[in-house]
Amino acid sequence: MWRGLYTAATGMIAEGVRTDTIANNLANANTTGYKRDDAVVAEFEPMLLRRIDDKSGEVNDVTSFKGFSINKGLPVVGHLGLGAKVDEISTDHAQGALQTTGNQLDMAIAGDGYFEVRTPQGVRYTRDGAFYRAADGRLVNTSGYDVLDTAGRNIIIPEENTVITVRPDGIILADDAEIGQLALVDFDNPRMSMLKEGNNLYRLQDPAPRARVAAGSIQQGVLERSNTNIVGEMVNLIASYRSYEASSKAVTTQDTLLDHAVNEVGRGT
Repeated sequence: MWRGLYTAATGMIAEGVRTDTIANNLANANTTGYKRDDAVVAEFEPMLLRRIDDKSGEVNDVTSFKGFSINKGLPVVGHLGLGAKVDEISTDHAQGALQTTGNQLDMAIAGDGYFEVRTPQGVRYTRDGAFYRAADGRLVNTSGYDVLDTAGRNIIIPEENTVITVRPDGIILADDAEIGQLALVDFDNPRMSMLKEGNNLYRLQDPAPRARVAAGSIQQGVLERSNTNIVGEMVNLIASYRSYEASSKAVTTQDTLLDHAVNEVGRGT
């Protein structure tokens, strides 16, 4: 009975994490460049069951003869699951819808790739292309971090320049004069090599994979929307709630059986 309580409780914990993940996806449904997460649930290592009346090391089937047996082990009854666990929080890096804004400093990546920004913790990566010109002319993101060029330097937009043009390869023109080229990088298997850090930024896992020039292109005056599907997330939320509810009822049932075993069966003997 104790095992039943633990098994059902692990299911509740796993579904609680899944619900938190879905809620975070819904909260960021309108966040520029946000990539939804999935809580991947796995089973604990199952316990192999064998007949309780079989002695360890003995084989008592009719095929045994002078130490030879077709069945080399004890007869297997089946498997008993020991509960569920959250194996990982996986990020879906699929492309989000592109929305035209008309702002000449809004940029979206069509295809694979990430912008580079400099933070106090080092270089980070993002799909959020809502950029601004700081008071000193630096091109920054919404958090005030510098957007970097292909050489890892700040991009300065002169104050006297009024027309900014960004080519698909990331080259920035200010009144037809080239002032830099946006860094657009990518990595092999971003799902495994990149981790979310908050503020719509990603950091690299250790050991850091080698960056390469991305195959995507930059579109000016456009922002990439979140790839969260609100209807799909609501369906997942309902399913997660039902699973949590089932595990909760299992805990209640196990608790009731344990109560009867202690207070009634014990009293009867």
